[in-house]
Amino acid sequence: MQIKTIVLALASIIVTACGSNEHKDDAEILNVKPSYLGDISNKTYDGVIDDLLTAGLGRSGLAGATPTYVDANNPTAAELRRNAIYANYRAVLDISANSGYGTLYGPNVDAKGGVGTGEGRIGGTEYIAYSDDGSGNQNVTLMVQVPVGFDVKNPCIVTGTSSGSRGIYGAIGSAGEWGLKNNCAVAYSDKGSGTGLYTFDDDSVNLQTGLRAGRSAAGKNAIFAPVLSDADRAAFASSSPARVAFKHAHSQQNPEKDWGKFTLQAVEFAYYVLNEKYGTLAKDNKSHVVMFTPKNTITIASSISNGAGSALLAAEQDTKGLISGVAATEPQIQPKTATGYTIRQGAGVATGQGKALFDYSTYAALYQPCIAATAAAPGRCASLVAKGLLNGGDLASQQNDAKARLKSYGWLADSDVLQAAHAGTNILVAVTYAYAYGKFSVTDKVCGFTFAQTDVNGVPLALTGAQKVSSFAAQNGIIGSVVYENSMGGAKAYNFGVSPSTAAQDQSLDGFLCLRSLATGVDAVTGAALSGTLAAQSTRVRSGMAEVAATGNLKGKPAIIVQGRSDTLIPVNFASRAYLGLNAMAEGSNSKLRYIEVTNANHFDSFTNVLPANVVPLHVYLFRALDAMLANLRASATPMPPSQVVRTVTRADNSTPITVANVPPIATMPTGGNAITISGTTVSVPD
Repeated sequence: MQIKTIVLALASIIVTACGSNEHKDDAEILNVKPSYLGDISNKTYDGVIDDLLTAGLGRSGLAGATPTYVDANNPTAAELRRNAIYANYRAVLDISANSGYGTLYGPNVDAKGGVGTGEGRIGGTEYIAYSDDGSGNQNVTLMVQVPVGFDVKNPCIVTGTSSGSRGIYGAIGSAGEWGLKNNCAVAYSDKGSGTGLYTFDDDSVNLQTGLRAGRSAAGKNAIFAPVLSDADRAAFASSSPARVAFKHAHSQQNPEKDWGKFTLQAVEFAYYVLNEKYGTLAKDNKSHVVMFTPKNTITIASSISNGAGSALLAAEQDTKGLISGVAATEPQIQPKTATGYTIRQGAGVATGQGKALFDYSTYAALYQPCIAATAAAPGRCASLVAKGLLNGGDLASQQNDAKARLKSYGWLADSDVLQAAHAGTNILVAVTYAYAYGKFSVTDKVCGFTFAQTDVNGVPLALTGAQKVSSFAAQNGIIGSVVYENSMGGAKAYNFGVSPSTAAQDQSLDGFLCLRSLATGVDAVTGAALSGTLAAQSTRVRSGMAEVAATGNLKGKPAIIVQGRSDTLIPVNFASRAYLGLNAMAEGSNSKLRYIEVTNANHFDSFTNVLPANVVPLHVYLFRALDAMLANLRASATPMPPSQVVRTVTRADNSTPITVANVPPIATMPTGGNAITISGTTVSVPD
């Protein structure tokens, strides 16, 4: 009894000394810099000459020609930032004529959808730091943008984790633009991929500012430097000239397993920045008192594609209550299981639910090059036929069979017209993620593949000095072309490659059959078990795939996922629909997840006025989902929209402007023919 009394007394003393958020008069809660953050740089932009959203270019500049450098061989950090924002904004949005740019979205369209005549520049302060474990080998770039209009009375944070393999400005035109327009701080992360180009010939790297430096001189400030001895570097440079390495593929860390963590770190960075900026000075006259916490600040995890997947993973992994809700589009999310739930479309059960990215990208890498409208397509088709992996006596029938196989694997018929255009993208994805999931070194030449710039004949070609110094701004995080080292006659770009097993120019089929074997664990042609080196590599790759799988448990957080039905890179059956089923398993009636499927929308808005098929911009629906989420979080009486199919209207031709009539709003009460329903663990999507 006496011991219990002493313990209670000590506990009382500790509580009184430490204080709490509810009793700030008892003790100050000091703002503490997270231990994983390195040095923080910051710069304030006036919103006139330069700004957070457009780097001073404004609406007109973003739609214009690529900005030039005063000295192309020595661009400044400010010029690289400007060009990186220009390139990344245009990469995820269609800003061509009639696309909706400047009328439905764009810097001049305000938070309420009002179309202005100005340039849409937004002033504020930008903070950048690395997240690292002290080794300098992680160096995940985090950035926080705080607009001048940040509302301290209604504080909000939006995450903008980069899509694809892009650098820190990868989400500037998506979640970044919405957040800044809504006077929220935006918490960005390059998620451990980013534009980290390494060139072997001169042993050079990108610094955090985008400038180039030698690996030794850069030290721990390199965005990415491969773990190689000088002797190994020199040997590889000599035997494989002009090859390059980049962070996403070659960091040997499988960064995707930490995309959720890095997104959460970006949020913590935002809280630190905001409390330093607006918190009052503490009694010690050095620290700042915490003003913003998850209890009084709304944080929406957002972004598109890989960034959207990161938002969902962050919500799953959030143990501190940092995230209030999620609003994301076309997420690259990989359910941990494809069983235990059922996806139905119309009267039938959907095929191919819940597949992993490396599984379906390696499958696509076999068949999409046969469909592509290139001179090399017949060679790929013929070699697939010879190996018993395709049927048809002529090119047209072979291509039809390739499309049929893709649909049987889980792609929708809505993707047929887009299959050919995705061949090159899935090639890059398949090779990049083989390296990433297996944590292979660039020198491993997995399945005979490396990366390099190539000439018109497919021969590796060294980057020029000007290309190296501008790489931070010009590259999307996957550098160069895929090179097939095992091509008969010498290394060539994959589309020129001649497979040893066929002696045919079949776009390096042997290499892609090897990748397919890594994904499945069996020989892609015979179905026999793998052995030796290939078996060991497959085990490594499939272990990496397992590390990135999602649980589907959002822990009761409200969430809105939006995806285009015509998505051909990340088909709905593999990702969003499957995640909805997985979430039903994990959360049941406690789920607050909504799913919006948009017809005629695909993965790449920049295709809108490029492809022969008319598609509509999905970007409009990202902003609408974010609007709905913010309204719900600020006033719980404002319900989120129910899950539904939004039926858009295509144009007669690309000369017709896209208007609101083409992209109708998300319905507050969808009709029965458009409602997506969940019964137990069965997801039903109307045709």
